[in-house]
Amino acid sequence: MDLLHSWGVELAVYLQTRYSNYEGLFSVASTVADLHTTFFWLFPVWFHLRRDTGLRLIWVAVIGDWLNLVLKWVLFGERPYWWVHETQFYGAGKAPSLQQFPITCETGPGSPSGHAMGAAGVWYVMVTSLLSIATEKRCPPFLHKVLQVNLWTVMLLVELVVCTSRVYMAAHFPHQVIAGVITGVLVAELVSKQKWIYTTSMSRYFFITLFLTSFAVGFFVLLRALGVDLLWTLDKAQRWCIRPEWVHLDTTPFASLLRNMGCLFGLGLGLHSPVHNGTKEKSSARFKIGCIAISLLLLQLLDGWSFSSENHIIFYILSFSKSAVALFIPTALVPWALGRISKRKTDGKHL
Repeated sequence: MDLLHSWGVELAVYLQTRYSNYEGLFSVASTVADLHTTFFWLFPVWFHLRRDTGLRLIWVAVIGDWLNLVLKWVLFGERPYWWVHETQFYGAGKAPSLQQFPITCETGPGSPSGHAMGAAGVWYVMVTSLLSIATEKRCPPFLHKVLQVNLWTVMLLVELVVCTSRVYMAAHFPHQVIAGVITGVLVAELVSKQKWIYTTSMSRYFFITLFLTSFAVGFFVLLRALGVDLLWTLDKAQRWCIRPEWVHLDTTPFASLLRNMGCLFGLGLGLHSPVHNGTKEKSSARFKIGCIAISLLLLQLLDGWSFSSENHIIFYILSFSKSAVALFIPTALVPWALGRISKRKTDGKHL
């Protein structure tokens, strides 16, 4: 593995040296590839334009990131920014010098890459959905083929930029981002075939959320009891990150787990709340655009809410709650509020 890691470090050094002018692009690519973008930007748009795609986005993102967490605990992947300081591969020679950036110092294991995996799953859902729409609209075969080639090419280019950005930032080795892309597509394909995700009950949302959380926590406790420290990477991040403020609690495995479980629970809560059930008839284009615009506005305000990480338990609870609210807003709160406003206007016109 050391030889594979050394090749990865050489590639990272080459990218940082040769393409230093693209630091901004790579930083944006890594930021946008985070599942935060899916929850706070993509989901509200897709949910109101095409409900099944919105649901699929959340299920693929949540299941994929949960699996990513389990795989990271099993595979014990290193990260370049700390590996170069601890490896004996270079012997008495000087180890390569890697630059670090504000988004370099993630605290979890490195394999597979969560950003590459999440981006691959999300883009797979969006591309297949657009192709499905083209088929439903009876797009001519030639145009459908052109669209198909173009969409998959765009996805390939996006994944290439995301993977390159993760290596450039010294957050991942090349083999970790490749593994992430492959795993992300497989998860998206398998989850997309499950028809029950579109009609599942609130009780099932609750029990799936409870099961996934309990499994991850139980797995953690079991391995700790066997003497395996699954938080070994946190010490490395704190030791080798050049700026302590770049090490954030929200990059830890449990923070990611609670955010995802909060999103899944919030989705179920929104879909099965009384206010959501009362807005199903609202399907006009104007109503949908209004829901999208207001949802995005409220979610950006919610996203600006930050809280202290001094108390870890409270931090995790608030992370779960914030994510649940983020999914409840576009699925139930905003449609209900706009429905009430529209109804009052309509009633006023009849008076």
